[in-house]
Amino acid sequence: MELPERIGRYRIERLLGVGSFATVWLGHDETLDVRVAIKVLAENWSHDLRVRERFVDEARLLWRLEDPHLLRVHAFDELPDGRPYAVLAWADGGSLRDRLASGRPDVTSALRILHEVAAGVQRLHDERIVHRDLTPGNVLFRGRPDGEQAVVADLGLAKELAAASGLTARAGTPGYMAPEQDEPLSSVDTRTDVYSLGRLAAELLTDPAGTGPGRRPRPGAPYAVGHVVDRATARRPEDRYADASAFAAALTDAVRQTPGEPPHDVVRRPRWRRPAAIVLAGIVGLAAVVWWQASGAPLATTAEGRLTVALPDGWQGHGSGWSGRTGTDGTLEPALVVSPDPDAWGTDPAVPGAFVGLSAGLARETTPADYVAGRRHDHCDPPSTTRVEHDEITWVVATFDGCTSGSPQVVEAAGTAPSGTDLVYVQVATPAGSDPGLTDSLLAGVTVDP
Repeated sequence: MELPERIGRYRIERLLGVGSFATVWLGHDETLDVRVAIKVLAENWSHDLRVRERFVDEARLLWRLEDPHLLRVHAFDELPDGRPYAVLAWADGGSLRDRLASGRPDVTSALRILHEVAAGVQRLHDERIVHRDLTPGNVLFRGRPDGEQAVVADLGLAKELAAASGLTARAGTPGYMAPEQDEPLSSVDTRTDVYSLGRLAAELLTDPAGTGPGRRPRPGAPYAVGHVVDRATARRPEDRYADASAFAAALTDAVRQTPGEPPHDVVRRPRWRRPAAIVLAGIVGLAAVVWWQASGAPLATTAEGRLTVALPDGWQGHGSGWSGRTGTDGTLEPALVVSPDPDAWGTDPAVPGAFVGLSAGLARETTPADYVAGRRHDHCDPPSTTRVEHDEITWVVATFDGCTSGSPQVVEAAGTAPSGTDLVYVQVATPAGSDPGLTDSLLAGVTVDP
């Protein structure tokens, strides 16, 4: 492609990129001594009035919104041949796609990027606009006196251009495209962008080897971020966050959780509700959670029925394996979350709940007292530690009060199972005003079969 000497009053320095509908050049404004990006409608589409109108619409929209998290439009004009072009702020820091090619940013930077992108997308959502094509290539960086900032570019209007031109290409980028974008009769809304935000979060903050529900955070990332990604990328739009601001709020809540290895990171599985305890016999050997109403309190059980918890009224059990901890046979060791709302407990400090796990591996590596001592919560007061005996388990219990983020109280407890070959671990996190006897009741309700 031949390099034009000038476009309008801007001297052209080099080509920045070529797309299906436009070409972007790096220009220099000699009067102001600044560089700009100049987006020119492709010549083969210049005579299609529908495509032209939508190209102009994007420039008008960016001009009207003028948000620090959206790529700014400086001017709009036409070439001598009649093709429109938009003069944009130059994102001199390149794109997120470029950076990911050489490695992921650190966790702190990744969280900042996600919040800044979500802020730009929410500005669109406030105007009832859906981006529809959030990808690393559409997240750009520009320098500021106080540091760089991520901005959202290409407002998905390339997809509208495709529709206007009669093309039948997918309205999104594979890997970041919500399922409904691949269904011709489905409509898109703000939750479509939430899916793409979730995919960006998965790429930036979770273990790249993990896929599907129960994603593990990368080292140093908030352990609750996996739950945020799972909800944001739910297949059904109604199961996702409502918009970009709700996604950002959930990410903020995740940061309030203790970073590092997640004590309540369980693999999710489909749940069954049956009236009788006999149901477990039909699924022996499966990593699945079943709960039922037996005589007395409801029970939650997992992993061949070895780990059982008596549930407080209105609580449920959810989960089937301790993510990252495997037994000698290669399967996940038993674990589950018990709570009135197991899905929300990891991210919502107002929801009470507990994680319960059973590990032969930990029993070989450490003692209950040492394991509890290693469970630090630096945002809480120093713990008080006691020993409590229930049935055949002697628990080492550390109670952390005065926590300044998340739940105001966190309890860490561990003991040796009756077999002597497993360590059983419980973490309880409850909101203010919870039953003070809840932890003791939960520990009393944990039983482990050989």
